[in-house]
Amino acid sequence: MKILVTGGAGFIGSAFVRMSIGETDWRVVNLDKLTYAGNLENLAAVDGNERYRFVHGDICDARAVDSILSEEKPDAIVHFAAESHVDRSILSPEPVIRTNLHGTFTMLDAARSHGTARFLHVSTDEVYGSVAAPLDATEKFPLNPSSPYSASKAGSDLLARAYFVTYRLPVVVTRASNNYGPYQFPEKLIPLMIANAMENRALPVYGDGMQVRDWLYVEDHCRGILAALEKGRDGEVYNIGGNRSLPNLEVVRKVLSLAGKPESLIEYVTDRPGHDRRYALSSEKLMGETGWRPEMDFETGLKRTIEWYAANSPWVARVRSGEYRAYYEKNYGGRTVAR
Repeated sequence: MKILVTGGAGFIGSAFVRMSIGETDWRVVNLDKLTYAGNLENLAAVDGNERYRFVHGDICDARAVDSILSEEKPDAIVHFAAESHVDRSILSPEPVIRTNLHGTFTMLDAARSHGTARFLHVSTDEVYGSVAAPLDATEKFPLNPSSPYSASKAGSDLLARAYFVTYRLPVVVTRASNNYGPYQFPEKLIPLMIANAMENRALPVYGDGMQVRDWLYVEDHCRGILAALEKGRDGEVYNIGGNRSLPNLEVVRKVLSLAGKPESLIEYVTDRPGHDRRYALSSEKLMGETGWRPEMDFETGLKRTIEWYAANSPWVARVRSGEYRAYYEKNYGGRTVAR
């Protein structure tokens, strides 16, 4: 089996590529534009593997996508590529709308034209908007996005469904809760707090810090995607949650405690516009149909994540300075090549 992974140099995409190469016999083609969040250092472990190929390209470029599908003829597409940071979507919505909507359209239409046997679209719990306690959002919850990012993902989810209904493209949509783990770009909550704590810098907390999020270890998410890819039903949506909901402030305090740093580093800052109060997912459907369930408990996963960042401080420094971008030029010579 050969799969085309879009956005495979990002945090979750690279974890999925590493897992696919390490735990299956699949061939993996990784299509990534290498925007700020795309880091080929995340894939150093598979670089050189005969079953892995990296292609530098833009999912919005229909000609390039068509050429890749014509050449590679993948059995399945796993579509991670997205602009995924809410704050960036608020400051500059255009790239988010272009990538998440037009890019998804380009991939879906190319898959339809080439008769791709399975298209898995990776989405987010943010499409449901804020969910009042004690409810957990099921796949039947109405979409109620609050930010340009979540609206663009909701739109791409509906577009994926439309391609199933109209064209019978075998689409599966997954919606996951907040991910954490090694290699996450240090602008998201947990890696930002870890990196700042290690440097004794202030840890910025939005508002009162009582926004509740469900936390999912990245490898559990990737196993959920594999389960949906292999066992999910065409046209269906599957939630992938970590079954551990915590207020952001409690997460920050746990980071400080595990890092041996004082809570005086916490700095409360003005809340961002449209900040959802609570996300919560039910994963009963995926668990019932595929047997998947999250394996990593939050405290163990957070400890492992902090230990990884502590052991890989040069990686954090290269990401923060932008030096990580040199990996592509050094190892690929700026060319699109098979490795």
